[in-house]
Amino acid sequence: MKDRLFNLMCGGAVTLAVTVAAAVLSAWPGWRSFPDDTALLRLSFAHSGERTCRERTAEELKALPPNMRQKKICDRSRPPVFVELDVDGATVFAASLQPSGLSGTGPSRIYERFALPAGAHSIAVRMRDRPATTGFDHEAAVRVTLRASQSYVIDFRPESGFIFK
Repeated sequence: MKDRLFNLMCGGAVTLAVTVAAAVLSAWPGWRSFPDDTALLRLSFAHSGERTCRERTAEELKALPPNMRQKKICDRSRPPVFVELDVDGATVFAASLQPSGLSGTGPSRIYERFALPAGAHSIAVRMRDRPATTGFDHEAAVRVTLRASQSYVIDFRPESGFIFK
């Protein structure tokens, strides 16, 4: 009985020591992912490029069986989406985002983070999602004042365009 009580007390002491050590190490040392005077700008969205389609000719339709006569045919894979981001007049990001999926049929995805000094910034973002287009299909610009430790997100929705929040 004495040995059992001793073992329980030793086990309790070890458990208490491990718990206290974990609590102390969870708050110390202090660590920050960005300096105090820095804000975070995130460019994050998923968007599909517009497929290339064409109308079949009357001869092509006639050659097909009746159950396969679709007037419009489209490429299976989606084209890449091209994105550019400018901060204070300088391009900080420009990339061609390949579609996801084994056959390239999924959306193009992006998640990029940029550390910016707190203060006022001009932000412009542009995107091309149609392969036949020269220039950009979607553009937006905003002037924001970022606070220290603020996280500012740029998202995209096809029905409303770029969203800054």
